[in-house]
Amino acid sequence: MTPPPLRLGTRASTLALTQSTTVAKALEAVTGREVQLVRIRTEGDRSRASLASLGGTGVFAAALREALLAGECDFAVHSLKDLPTAPTPGLSIAALPERADSRDVLCAREGWTLQTLPEGARVGTGSPRRAAQLLAARPDLEIVDIRGNVETRLGRVQPGDLDAVVLARAGLARVDRLEAVTETLDAEVVVPAPGQGALAVECRSEDLADPEHPLTTGLRALDDHATRLAVTAERVVLRVLEAGCAAPLGALAHLDGETLHLHATVVEHDGSRRLSHRADVALPVDEAASLAAAESLGTEVANALLEAGAASITGRPA
Repeated sequence: MTPPPLRLGTRASTLALTQSTTVAKALEAVTGREVQLVRIRTEGDRSRASLASLGGTGVFAAALREALLAGECDFAVHSLKDLPTAPTPGLSIAALPERADSRDVLCAREGWTLQTLPEGARVGTGSPRRAAQLLAARPDLEIVDIRGNVETRLGRVQPGDLDAVVLARAGLARVDRLEAVTETLDAEVVVPAPGQGALAVECRSEDLADPEHPLTTGLRALDDHATRLAVTAERVVLRVLEAGCAAPLGALAHLDGETLHLHATVVEHDGSRRLSHRADVALPVDEAASLAAAESLGTEVANALLEAGAASITGRPA
């Protein structure tokens, strides 16, 4: 008798379906089980209001998590940068597949780069983090708040509307639209969002604890430890600073041999003040101990930013 398919909860956007299909195929290859996509519409998809006014990037994850807890699907795929740092009781991030390029990109008219954009150019982004860092580099730019899927945003780059938009390189790569990129932005100039470029596969904790459940070994096989180390450090910065999507915070970690490096920055919304801190840690061989070291690194960097006055930028309660 053929076992029932595993049900994967996903948003219905082109990008989300592409990401979920990639995970589905990988899980099918590991488990031999069919994976069925369950499309779920979120509040972030229904509304055209700014993300900050809707309550942050968590609006994309909430409906998926509700469906998972209600048993409407067996696991869900999220863009990790869309997940709040607070855990959801009953759910676990079972896999973090190997991360894609975490950098942001400029998609501009006339092949322009950030430095060659005309004075006063109109640049679209829905991200306060991107907006603040763009203004820090180019105070003359006019930042335009935009929403919509990849094609909608790219379609606004035309005379009379926007001169450029800023998007995540990973998302464009996943929907095969890298030809629209006119510049991949230096991660020192525009530091990516914590977890950007990474996918998170979430399931019910009770299923993950069951050694007989097909998701237990399947999802663990998809987990990339180097990715988990980097995004753990980045998301600890986000958590300690108590910063959400409305906070202009960037954090990027990378593994170099056995050393984990972390760079984080917070920038005033108008780009007028920037605080940054870097640190690194030598990782122990044991996986659990290395994750603990990554958490400590994130805490160290976040506390250094707080000591420098980051709370006044991020809005963290005193």
